[in-house]
Parts: sequence; C-alpha cells; structure tokens
Amino acid sequence: MLYKKILKPLFDFLFAFVLLIVLSPIFLAITIFLAFANNGKPFFVQTRGGKDQKVFNVIKFRTMNEKKDKNGDLLPDEKRITKVGTFVRKTSLDELPQLLNVLKGDMSLVGPRPFLSEYLKIYNDHQKKRHDVRPGITGWAQVNGRNVLTYNEKIEFDIWYVNHLNLLLDIKILYLTFLNTIRAKNISKEGEIIGEKFNGKN
Repeated sequence: MLYKKILKPLFDFLFAFVLLIVLSPIFLAITIFLAFANNGKPFFVQTRGGKDQKVFNVIKFRTMNEKKDKNGDLLPDEKRITKVGTFVRKTSLDELPQLLNVLKGDMSLVGPRPFLSEYLKIYNDHQKKRHDVRPGITGWAQVNGRNVLTYNEKIEFDIWYVNHLNLLLDIKILYLTFLNTIRAKNISKEGEIIGEKFNGKN
C-alpha cells in the first residue's frame, strides 16, 4: 500500500523528470525530423481512459502523415507511415512524449496501457478493474505479447497486474520492456490500437 500510493507516484515523477532531461537531445531531434515529415505536426494527441475511468489526452510522436486520396479519405497506413516514423516505431521512441503524461500525473511508467476513451462505456465491472491504477507507458500485457494479444487477453493481464502490483514486479516489467525494445519484439507498424476495435467481448 505504501508503494502503490506514495512511493510509486514519487518514483514515476523523479524517473520521468530525469529521463526527459537525459533524453532531451533525442526528443528535440525527433520532434524536428517529424515536424518536417508531417507538415509541422510532430505529435499525436488522443483521448484515452485513465485511473478511475477519467479521460485524459495521451501524447505520442506522430509516425504517419495525413495524406489523403482524391476522395478526401486517408490513405492506407502503409502508405502514410514516414521513413522517420518507421524508425521511431521500431525503436518505440514514439512513446517518449508520454513521459510528459507521467509528470502531469495522468500516467505511470508501469501500468495497464490506456485504451481509447470510447471503450469506457462498454467495459463490464470486471474489465473496469484495469482502471484502479494509473495507466502506464509499459505494462504486464506489453511484456507478455503486446500487440499479438487480443483485447480480452490484454485486459486479463492488466487486471492481474492491478491485483499483484509491487516494486519488484514493476522492476521486472521495466527490464523486460527494455529487452523487448532492443529486440524490436511484438512492435506493430503503426503502434496505435491495432486490429479490430474493442467491442466488450473480443
């Protein structure tokens, strides 16, 4: 309880602050490259469900441009992802701006990945338990399959994490996340919510 309510939020803030300072040259360089690649729009902002089902804006680097066809519809993902966006996705650097969400208190370094806010209205009581803690940049589901998992599998991993949250588990998840990032394991091309949308059952 001490770790969950006091130490974890403190560690999150301190580590996010230090990481932003240390990685600021990379942060700035990616911002500049993506600004050129995406017509001055280096960031991607989207509403997600947070702790206690409160909605917040998650911040990520934008890996795809907004090019459209002659009918005004967005081109397929594979035709919109930029070269720098591909690199940013492959190295998981698109998650870097979420350190700002951690500083704001919207997110934690480790926790259930935040899903789209529109899903909040279709969770059942069991699924809502994933929102008992702050969402994370990485989580138990991410180191156990990430984008190859179904939504229900991710949710079950998230709820398991909520029920077993402790310092050693967070350290383990951060370590496994580092290894998976180095190996570029289970990383999708786009990196947003992929596959079919969650309907409360899938």
